[in-house]
Amino acid sequence: MQIKNLFLQNFRNYENEKFSFSDGLNVLFGKNAQGKTNCAEAVFYLCTGASLRIRHDKQLIRMGAEYATITAEAQNRYGRVTIEARIFENKREIRVNGAKISKNADLMGQVNSVFFSPGELRLIQDGPDERRRFMNISISQTSPTYYTALLRYNKILDQRNALLKNSDYSLVLDTLPVWDEQLCKYASVIVKKRAEFLEKLAPYAAELHAFLTDNAEELTVRPDKKYEGDEEEIAKTLQRRLANNYEKDMRLGFTTVGPHRDDLDVLVSGVDAKAYASQGQTRTAALAFKLAEVQIFKDISGEYPILVLDDVMSELDLPRRKKLLQRIRGMQTILTCTHAERVLYGTECNKIRIDGGKIKN
Repeated sequence: MQIKNLFLQNFRNYENEKFSFSDGLNVLFGKNAQGKTNCAEAVFYLCTGASLRIRHDKQLIRMGAEYATITAEAQNRYGRVTIEARIFENKREIRVNGAKISKNADLMGQVNSVFFSPGELRLIQDGPDERRRFMNISISQTSPTYYTALLRYNKILDQRNALLKNSDYSLVLDTLPVWDEQLCKYASVIVKKRAEFLEKLAPYAAELHAFLTDNAEELTVRPDKKYEGDEEEIAKTLQRRLANNYEKDMRLGFTTVGPHRDDLDVLVSGVDAKAYASQGQTRTAALAFKLAEVQIFKDISGEYPILVLDDVMSELDLPRRKKLLQRIRGMQTILTCTHAERVLYGTECNKIRIDGGKIKN
């Protein structure tokens, strides 16, 4: 998968710019706060329909403008594809090859992307929400079934949590089994897809971590809960767990078991990375996760996703920079940095200098 051209109109600090990307390494460079990350963000937005940096789309509109437009001309294994997102104050319109899509699920998989920035350290350091978010974004890009199940699960979960706050305990106890049956139907899809994802991720992440560290450390990734059987058996297991927690859930006012509470165990050389990993170890582990994600996309779709590396080189030492450059050969990569010459070591690439939201020659 490759993006050939990217057009930004009134997006962030860009008024009207066109980017042309090569098939290999593309380097956006320039001083801080000039718009390099904004361009990287636009690529990820067109792939997933969401930004990793903001909650409300209206924040993407250039100050003083009525709307923003992001358009990409891309190539996937089926041929050319054009994706356009027009973002207004209170709504947005996304079109794929000129046809307006009604739901985000129709965007997923058109062009896949993996995004890494220094903020991705949260994947290792922060709470379970970050690791679930990582899985949700990654799996959704290759599985519309997962994405749809996740949306429906979260909607039913909200309704179940609202019911748990009701003071009429008899009503709650009578109604909970009805919600649980629906909740577990979608939960079983989520659990099964995550298990399949982690089965692929764990060995790839371990291999890539060993590559980046010259086998000095070992990375282990595993789910904190083990679910057995097919989707039907998983649904029954979850129903039993939910029923066993009725009293606790009613006392607390929220649902205490289910895939919305699951986590991953991440170990570096046998030690819990969340609690004990250094900044350097955390950074390398997070990068191994992302490079493993790239390989999973390749296995599933038959082609590499677009790899976006935002300001990653400044956070790596010299040996790991060179290792990373070696690893990304053969895939389209968009990399942002302040000084290209200091991090590329003569690597052939398409350089694009950004200054004040404009491309400079």
